[in-house]
Amino acid sequence: MANLRMLVAGAAGKMGRAVIREALSTPGVAIAGGFERAGHAAIGKDLGPLAGIDSLGVVVEETSDVLIRRADALIDFTAPAASLENARLAAAAGLPHIIGTTGFSADEGAEIAALAERVPIVKSGNMSLGVNLLAALVREAAARLGPEYDIEIVEAHHRAKIDAPSGTALMLARAAAQGRGEKLEGNEIRTRDGAVGERETGAIGFAVIRGGGIVGDHDVMFAGREEVLTLTHRAIDRGLFAKGAVAAAKWAVGKPPGLYSMNDVLGFSN
Repeated sequence: MANLRMLVAGAAGKMGRAVIREALSTPGVAIAGGFERAGHAAIGKDLGPLAGIDSLGVVVEETSDVLIRRADALIDFTAPAASLENARLAAAAGLPHIIGTTGFSADEGAEIAALAERVPIVKSGNMSLGVNLLAALVREAAARLGPEYDIEIVEAHHRAKIDAPSGTALMLARAAAQGRGEKLEGNEIRTRDGAVGERETGAIGFAVIRGGGIVGDHDVMFAGREEVLTLTHRAIDRGLFAKGAVAAAKWAVGKPPGLYSMNDVLGFSN
């Protein structure tokens, strides 16, 4: 069987380099190419040394429909505007698209959902097995504990992360709201400053930390009057997310069009 040809968006970034390394260590997967935005300093450089490995004889290119058509799947950890443009190109080429980018606006998310009517798109705020299992545990805990337990989500990431709360924090909050049979929108506390008054029952709060090189930490606290239950996930290496993305790409090839999540990839939706 021929290798699955993987294309990497944002190939020179931290996650792009991690995806390249993971793809090359995965049996049955080959690197079809990698690309960056026009004018990026990495264009023309070999993907191998960029990823900290031997030369591959494949260089970073600018995004193009020609490049897109050389691949069997696209993995994308970039930025919302770039991922949306990549989604348009992938849909036009019939290419499965794996999106680990976070921070999309409602309109951007809606357009991606519309493009998923043409190709399979796996979109997730977090690609790790542990986090997706955590979301399932959060959903169950929220259902069993009820609104008498106040939910707080504390997330910490490296100083360069640009969106807050993180996509993972939002995913966990939505799992908690779903467990309670509610929607997150209208039941969330994003900021607190000054005399904010007493907390409303049933609200889901966020606290955000940015600093140093923290890969990704998430705590979901259920605070009752007599006890506190905290569910925690700590990411040690971003290769964890690359591993999930490569697994998602292998899963998505051959699937019918649709907007999928890592729950589908991992079988948690069954």
